[in-house]
Amino acid sequence: MDFKEMVKKNRSYRRFDESHTLSREILVDLVELARYTASGGNKQPLKYLLSADPETNAKIFPCLVWAGYLKEWPGPAEGERPTGYIVVLLDERISKDPGVDHGIAAQTILLGAVEKGLGGCILGSIDRERLRGALKIPTGFKILLVLALGRPAEKVVIEDMNPGDDFKYWRDEKGVHHVPKRSLEELILE
Repeated sequence: MDFKEMVKKNRSYRRFDESHTLSREILVDLVELARYTASGGNKQPLKYLLSADPETNAKIFPCLVWAGYLKEWPGPAEGERPTGYIVVLLDERISKDPGVDHGIAAQTILLGAVEKGLGGCILGSIDRERLRGALKIPTGFKILLVLALGRPAEKVVIEDMNPGDDFKYWRDEKGVHHVPKRSLEELILE
């Protein structure tokens, strides 16, 4: 798969095949990709908490808010939940400001997941205090993002968007997830 196709395949998947488990080794491989990414001032303040364990996954799941535009949808049902998580943390002893490091790392991890036949979702809507308590995350580590990972169990399609169209993603009656994208012409200023 060429790089453009990999980027297009890297969607925010919110339903997974829970029968396809992930190993800690796969998560470690994905974090290794993030280790090679750029970091503001080369400070490298990000740390990662990994879970491929069903018990730990069950502690993480209720701390997350899924698909804000799909108000009637409570999130993935049992059997459709992620089988791995990477919690992205800021080590505040190194830096108080992650800059854009966590975005670069998260996107790199998800592209690595696509290459492995997996998918994921970057979640920023998190009950951080509940997650801190559930995972016993020490003070001094700020929870930035949670990456939910697994084998996708849904179809996500990109829709071309005309100026003025609604940008909110939606699901059709067959459960296909549609994501409107602005045109290239609208994005580039002359």
